[in-house]
Amino acid sequence: MPNSDVEVVVVGGGAAGVAAAKHLHRASVNCLLVEARPRLGGRAYTVVDPSGFTLDLGCGWLHSADRNPWVRVAEDEGVALDKTLPPWQRRTLETGFPRAEQIDFQGAMAEFFARMEQAAQDDKDVAAATLLEPGNRWNRLINSVGTYISGGDLDRLSVKDFDRYEDSGVNYRVFKGYGALIADYGADVPQQLDCPVTAIDRRGPRLRVETTRGAIAADRVIVTVPSAVLAAERITFTPALPDTIAAARGLPLGLADKLFLSLEGAEEFEKETRLFGRTDRKGTGGYHLRPFGRPLIEAYFAGGLATELEAGGDRAFFDYAVSELVGLFGHDFARRLKPVAVHRWANDPYALGSYSFALPGFADCRATLAAPIDNRLFFAGEACSAHDFSTAHGGYLTGVAAAEQVIALRGKT
Repeated sequence: MPNSDVEVVVVGGGAAGVAAAKHLHRASVNCLLVEARPRLGGRAYTVVDPSGFTLDLGCGWLHSADRNPWVRVAEDEGVALDKTLPPWQRRTLETGFPRAEQIDFQGAMAEFFARMEQAAQDDKDVAAATLLEPGNRWNRLINSVGTYISGGDLDRLSVKDFDRYEDSGVNYRVFKGYGALIADYGADVPQQLDCPVTAIDRRGPRLRVETTRGAIAADRVIVTVPSAVLAAERITFTPALPDTIAAARGLPLGLADKLFLSLEGAEEFEKETRLFGRTDRKGTGGYHLRPFGRPLIEAYFAGGLATELEAGGDRAFFDYAVSELVGLFGHDFARRLKPVAVHRWANDPYALGSYSFALPGFADCRATLAAPIDNRLFFAGEACSAHDFSTAHGGYLTGVAAAEQVIALRGKT
């Protein structure tokens, strides 16, 4: 194992790990970034399709772009950004969803979010589903939109945690891909890829990090793996960390999977538009037509629906999308569609989901998860962020914060 003795090991090469390792490396700290996959980026994952288009199968939008540090990274590196309004801030196509119904739905959703905001001020935390208006015709679609946001169905979602999320409403994209931006940012840091960490032992004077390629000795370790990986105890800690693991279990990863489809005759549709597959059921796909003006459809499935589709394999996503789109545009529309790419995040062993949300009653777990252990073991990642969770910039900010704590402790025992 090369670099088997370093000052700091950063476990996980996603947004948080890359940001932490970059910050340490720039401060001339002898560090090593250890990533289980053969690539950097984690849940930010850009692929190139046969037509040469870059596709983000993980996070794709730079949310709160007016304060998102990845925007600065892109600008510093001369990476082009797209500032077109996202489809959810545009009018939805009226196919299967007349304008009058859209207005009615938007009103019902706004009232639901207002009730959530008010309920979050109460002492007791509740599940978001308890705030749905009984019998409201839009409850199913409100739940679907809720899964797009949090990855979890509303009966599992903490109102207090949801209310703490801060979003400026400014959203950009990266032409070359968000995942590619993050991976390229970490390209120059000392790293070991394709190297899962299996255990961290802190009983000795130095930490011992066990990997599939051998052990690494370190003074300090920053762990940035997803909360679901911690909750599943894919990494063993000695001595055990019951509070940290319990906090991770209170912050499961929701599920949001993307399917990209090629669309023949795409110019029929205005670019950057969207529609829902169905408006009358709890789980439905969201369809983004012609992202970046390309002849593609970016289909989005989340929550319980995504879980069901993952069980059926990649083909299940395509079949479901075709069934919904045919219901909107007619049987002949199926001939215009071909599957391009999909990634099943719950079946990804190094993710086990997409992004974190808090179960009812567990909103305060984010602070517990982020708490250092003995000033030697640190945690970072979007799930550790109090207000920017579920985002790559939340990962970045927590990664840099952990690195700064480590730098401040250099030379101290």
